[in-house]
Amino acid sequence: MGIAEKTAGSVGPPTDEGLIRALGLGSAVLFVLGSVIGSGIFLTTGVMAETLPSPSLLLLAWLAGGVVALTGGLTYAELGAMFPNSGGVYVYLREAFGPLLAYLYGWAALLIFFSGGIAAVSVGFADYLSYFWPGLSASRVLLSAPTPIGTWTLSAAQVVAVLCITAQAWINYVGVRSGNRVNVVITIAKVAGLASLPIMALAAAKASPAWTPVVPAIAHPVAAFGVAMIAVLWANDAWYCVTWIAGEMKNPQRDLPRALFYGISLLTVIYLAVNIAYLYALPLDQLRGASRVAERASTAMVGSRGATFVALTVIVSTFGCNVAAILAGARLLFAMARDGVFLPAAARVHPVYRTPHVAIVALASWAALLALSGSYEQLFTYVIFASNLLHVIGAFAVFRLRRRRPDLPRPYRVWGYPVVPIIFIAAGGAVVINTLVERPKESLAGLALLAIGVPFYLMSKRGEGSREATRLG
Repeated sequence: MGIAEKTAGSVGPPTDEGLIRALGLGSAVLFVLGSVIGSGIFLTTGVMAETLPSPSLLLLAWLAGGVVALTGGLTYAELGAMFPNSGGVYVYLREAFGPLLAYLYGWAALLIFFSGGIAAVSVGFADYLSYFWPGLSASRVLLSAPTPIGTWTLSAAQVVAVLCITAQAWINYVGVRSGNRVNVVITIAKVAGLASLPIMALAAAKASPAWTPVVPAIAHPVAAFGVAMIAVLWANDAWYCVTWIAGEMKNPQRDLPRALFYGISLLTVIYLAVNIAYLYALPLDQLRGASRVAERASTAMVGSRGATFVALTVIVSTFGCNVAAILAGARLLFAMARDGVFLPAAARVHPVYRTPHVAIVALASWAALLALSGSYEQLFTYVIFASNLLHVIGAFAVFRLRRRRPDLPRPYRVWGYPVVPIIFIAAGGAVVINTLVERPKESLAGLALLAIGVPFYLMSKRGEGSREATRLG
């Protein structure tokens, strides 16, 4: 039975969150694409080819990354249909493993891996904007000041990044519909931009990839494939963000599983088509090590106009990615505040716009501060391990809830259970183990950042208890 058949007719009651259920299936599918497609697809293939110089295995890595993301999407689809509320993975962890683990997930997202990602993408936006206006580049230092931990510098790119985050926050502040409209328009534009690359390759191919031998003549091809897979998984990351906005979907119990299935499947097709274009645009020796592979490939096919076109596409792509990110991330903070483990004000819904406006401002402000600090990249590296670990644990929630709460309504049951969840857990676990082995200091630092969250959780619970006692007294 297909995913559409398994979910048809599963209409759940609206939640009591005060938000507007305004997002349909089409918007949710585009949200999956919009939240995932940032700058990774424009940058990673050349770096991957340096360690894995095989056109056949490069495409296999992108296909495998799509399959892993799809297994994760199908796994989370069961959880999302069970709990169609704002917060997504946070809610699943809370229901399966208790409030502490859920809080640590939200803590890591707010502190580093989601807010830091918004900061990084915004600086990337500014970097590509400087292609047209060089005065806005990171190399133009506006201010420099000594601090106890070193010299802090403020570049033009950082200022642009903060302005970018402010605009994206405002779009989401004034309504979920406005944020969704911008996401829809920008996602369609960037998918069209990406689709132009294989069209260019059909019309002006400059290379003919050698598909054999499949396994390159390198010392450790299996290890090289594993390294390439890490880059692919990161380019596919953030598909789970659509679960965070379930509280504003018109029919989440039916449409959330469909959105994950259709969105991730379309994403995989797009990524494969774009990488085939790269391989027909550049010989492998020119592809290897190219940091801006999309720019180089399009330039090879249509000249300098290609580089201009790619720069415009990346600007659109990164801006839209963060519009979706702020929309989703604010809902995570909103869910935490409703549970009493984040600032109580973040649970407020704007009386006119019907958005979690305080949560939006809190997330955007912290992301802007990280962009100004210039230290988000190092912190982001530290928490990668913890982020992957928590998402793998989130997939275990399917097994735990089936065993401990078998009577809960399940409008959608993950297809291929238990194999599909096991594939996702095994792939995510491999990334976690590889990160621990290859970057033990950063991994332990990530765990330390999680541990720091524990006393804050205890303080928030004590504060909640005090407020409850005051109310009852």
